[in-house]
Amino acid sequence: MTIVPKVAASPTSKEPSIAIWLGIISPLIGLVATLAPTIGPTVGGYLTDAFSWHWLFFINIVPGIGVAVAAFMLIDFDKPDYKLFENFDWTGLLSMAGFLGALEYVLEEGPRNDWFADDSIVLFAWVSGLSALLFFYRAFTARAPIVDLKAFADRNFALGSLFSFVLGIGLYGLTFIYPLYLAQIRGFDALMIGETMFVSGLAMFLTAPVAGRLTGKVDPRLMLTVGFLFFAVGTWWMTYLTRDWDFYELLMPQIFRGIGLMFAIVSINNVALGTLAPERVKNASGLYNLMRNLGGAVGLAGIYTFLNDRTDLHVARLHEGFTFARPAAVEALNNMAARLGSFGADAQAMALRQMTQVVHRQGAVMAFADVFLVLTALFVVLALLAVLVKKPAPPQGAGGGH
Repeated sequence: MTIVPKVAASPTSKEPSIAIWLGIISPLIGLVATLAPTIGPTVGGYLTDAFSWHWLFFINIVPGIGVAVAAFMLIDFDKPDYKLFENFDWTGLLSMAGFLGALEYVLEEGPRNDWFADDSIVLFAWVSGLSALLFFYRAFTARAPIVDLKAFADRNFALGSLFSFVLGIGLYGLTFIYPLYLAQIRGFDALMIGETMFVSGLAMFLTAPVAGRLTGKVDPRLMLTVGFLFFAVGTWWMTYLTRDWDFYELLMPQIFRGIGLMFAIVSINNVALGTLAPERVKNASGLYNLMRNLGGAVGLAGIYTFLNDRTDLHVARLHEGFTFARPAAVEALNNMAARLGSFGADAQAMALRQMTQVVHRQGAVMAFADVFLVLTALFVVLALLAVLVKKPAPPQGAGGGH
């Protein structure tokens, strides 16, 4: 599918160069790809508060119909080549469906069902693994494979796909973990979470024009490094998280996150696809987008599991410190029981229950900080890997006017 912008030009003028269009289109692509999951909690919060959670699904009906009609009427699709069915790799298609479909189930349900302790998770893991072996075999041996993996031989595309994978972890992971912290620790409702999360989307929206103007003028490797480091600063800031952090404490980390995401995704688009031959871009772009979504799925499962494990670890360690052998713990428990003195004989038991809740909440906060620390290290490593990227050749102009 190719969309060529129409530009009015006088006989003596020149059409805008490809570099100019890249400066406009790349930020728009990045904005659409990242803004939707970023502002999702905000829109979802307002809908849930004003109507009900059912409207999270109803709201998509009218825009979905509009997009479908607009796509049918306005997009210039490639003409179908039915001769491709003569050598179509049906085995590759079915194995790819089994590989990715079963993997998605494992990643989605694994954290909830204690991973391989659940028989269905084990079954789908086997399905995914065996399907993956068949899929990769067909990808390298079939006459016309369903997916051409040769694009990964290009260093920039391979690195760009890796960057996109990790960016998916950061994008979808933080969209998950911020609301989780606000709901579990701060007790925010959906609307309050949405209002707090709006900052990242606003930062991305305001950064998009700046990133667009810098595209083609600044070395994309520098933009990548700056984007990853901005993201890392935002997550590192969150390692100082406490149970009292609110909108204003989360303000700067979210701003750094929004700016970093926009700089990174615009640069990754250009780096990953900028050194490929034109005939390979169409297939490679699908793989590139798959890597970001796959990173999001893997990241969500990994973050959820890591968060639970670290919470259990910190709670266990905190419980070791809150024993009747420690005077400070006994004093805190007695003070809490004194405040609940109106409940009579039940005051001591209620105080112990409240103390347990406080310990668990503190353990959860420490686990959230651990997650942000891991994400910080991950994006610092990406910033270091940016030096391995080859600078794409500057795009040529579109030629003279008509």
